[in-house]
Amino acid sequence: MDVGVLLVFQNWHENLSDADMFRQEAELGVQAEQLGFDSVWAAEHHFDDYSMCPDNLQLMSYLAGRTSRIKLGTGAVILPWNDPLRVVEKVTMLDILSQGRVVFGMGRGLAKMEYEGFGVDMNTSRQKFDEAGEMILRGLRNGYVENDGPIYQQPKVTVRPGADPGTDWADRLYGVAMSPDSVPAVAKLGARMMTFMQYPAEQHAEAINRYRDIYRSEHGKEPGPVLTQDFVYCHEDPAEAEATAREYLSRYFLSVIKHYDFAGEHWRDTKGYEAYQAGADMIREAGMEAAGAGYADTQVWGTPEQIVEKYRHRLEVLGDHQPNIAPSFAGLPFDKVRASLKLFGEKVVPELKKMGVKTPVPA
Repeated sequence: MDVGVLLVFQNWHENLSDADMFRQEAELGVQAEQLGFDSVWAAEHHFDDYSMCPDNLQLMSYLAGRTSRIKLGTGAVILPWNDPLRVVEKVTMLDILSQGRVVFGMGRGLAKMEYEGFGVDMNTSRQKFDEAGEMILRGLRNGYVENDGPIYQQPKVTVRPGADPGTDWADRLYGVAMSPDSVPAVAKLGARMMTFMQYPAEQHAEAINRYRDIYRSEHGKEPGPVLTQDFVYCHEDPAEAEATAREYLSRYFLSVIKHYDFAGEHWRDTKGYEAYQAGADMIREAGMEAAGAGYADTQVWGTPEQIVEKYRHRLEVLGDHQPNIAPSFAGLPFDKVRASLKLFGEKVVPELKKMGVKTPVPA
């Protein structure tokens, strides 16, 4: 079972500049390799203290030079905000420099404020993601990029430097699927599904199993393990673990509501995002405090032993999957973050690896 670390770069710290926060968060990626994690990931976000990593491929180039073994993941590059040709060039170059350690994740973005900041119509996100995704994957596999679609017109150009001979992306492609229409889009691309855990595992199982069914139908083989993402706090004292986790996860939940305007009314009128309106309505009806407490219940926290049992339950409900953890969020002091990550790496990761996950052999 591969276990990864997601770097969020959220600056809800009271006494840290963005620059200080960014340097300390980036250093967690180096620590992740030292602690035996298999991959380090970063999201792409802009314009807000919610998450500030405007170019995760640039960050991974830095971590490539600071590490030697760990896989380097984008969780994710938001395709409607990036030129597909430039994505192919940057991913190829990073893969060359890192000796084939890139795991490439794609997403379509969810925040109205980020779409407005780029001057991109959010209603076009589904079409942009689908067309750009196919275009990028062809480019990574073929070594050239061309397209004649309704959105992207690209004359044929060769990507230089070209990839190492024999480069295979079959098991290194991921797509974020958080809405009903993203599940088939990711499956049809032939990418592994990435999902952020927001509900009990039993509620996520329906979308994950739907993804697997569509993938099998489209490609005639089993998909790789789904990647699940949690916000995590690990401590030897169960009372301390729960108190700290609940405090900072509730704060993180508020940052999510603020950044994405999840309690807003715009979802029902935004093409491709209508399903989010039901969630926004539920949050308003439940109230922020109750919704935040419910969110904290879905995440993974506790002593190492408690966390291992939570993942054992996840494996029973979801089947094979690849757990990712975000140890730093909502202004949790970095001494606590580092201690939590260290304890998780030393006590939890070895136990997760004993559980084992079968990775399909590429056809």
